[in-house]
This record gives sequence, structure tokens and C-alpha cells, in this order.
Amino acid sequence: MATVEDFHAIEMKIGTIMTAEYIEGADKLLKLTVDFGEAEPRQILSGIREYYQPEELIGKQCPFVTNLEPRTMRGLTSYGMILAVGVADGGAVLLHPDKEVPAGSALR
Repeated sequence: MATVEDFHAIEMKIGTIMTAEYIEGADKLLKLTVDFGEAEPRQILSGIREYYQPEELIGKQCPFVTNLEPRTMRGLTSYGMILAVGVADGGAVLLHPDKEVPAGSALR
């Protein structure tokens, strides 16, 4: 069981996806550029290529974990993780706020 302190250690924020593109040679990954209201947008790699086309993600707001250790995949570094629902058929469904919120808004 996780404690409340464990939960509070995870930083989750809403990010606005600015760009999304295929990564050459990667059949599962998309490279996202995400605005969190910080000085610079973040690069985040996500294994959602099978479920979403890059163009349908532009402008979408989604929750992300933003305080993970950076992770390098396919020679690119990811600075966060998008949150998604795993569905019975093995797919993934992204979550969205029901109205627009400022980029970088914290989940609580």
C-alpha cells in the first residue's frame, strides 16, 4: 500500500501538447513537446503511437507526471510521463480535463 506521503511525492500537472511527431525506427513511441507553463516546453516520449495520430494530439491538454528521473529511449530523453487509461483490449485512452485549464495546473 502507498502512503499519502508517497502520493504527494508524485508531481502531476496538466500539460498542453504543442507538437507530436513520429520517431524514426520506433513503432510504439511518439515524441511530444509539452507546455507546462515553464520557461521552456518539455520533450516527452510516449508509447501511444499505436492508438493516436500525431495531428490529433496537437492542442490537447492531458495529465503528466512531471518529476520523474529523465529517461533516454531511442537516443532521445523524456522529461515526464503522460497518464492514460489501459483498456481491456490492451489499448490506451488519454485523459483530458473537461474544460481548458492553464498549462502547468497541478492535479490534486
